[in-house]
Amino acid sequence: MAKPNFKNLSNDTLKELRGIGHRLNPIIMVGGNGLTPTLIEETARALSDHELIKVKIPAGSADERKECASALADATDSQVVHHIGRMVLLFRKNDEPNDKLSNLARFGF
Repeated sequence: MAKPNFKNLSNDTLKELRGIGHRLNPIIMVGGNGLTPTLIEETARALSDHELIKVKIPAGSADERKECASALADATDSQVVHHIGRMVLLFRKNDEPNDKLSNLARFGF
């Protein structure tokens, strides 16, 4: 799978995605074992279903959490849209989204 190019997302688009993300609850929580293959697989599935997800990374320093978020984004071919405290917002556009599951469709994006 080719890595998507997120450079074409405008600041306005990123702002809208952050606004949608503010209303979401975290659906992935990184535990003490860190980034396991199962966690990466589940995150990829969640991104395919929802396109925009919130991830909670409770352990580690701020730099370790940012590194973990970047590694998770790289492993799932997604983009870190926003990172604040222990919460990370990941985005990966689905070419054929399910309107019943997509957070983007649900919030009218």
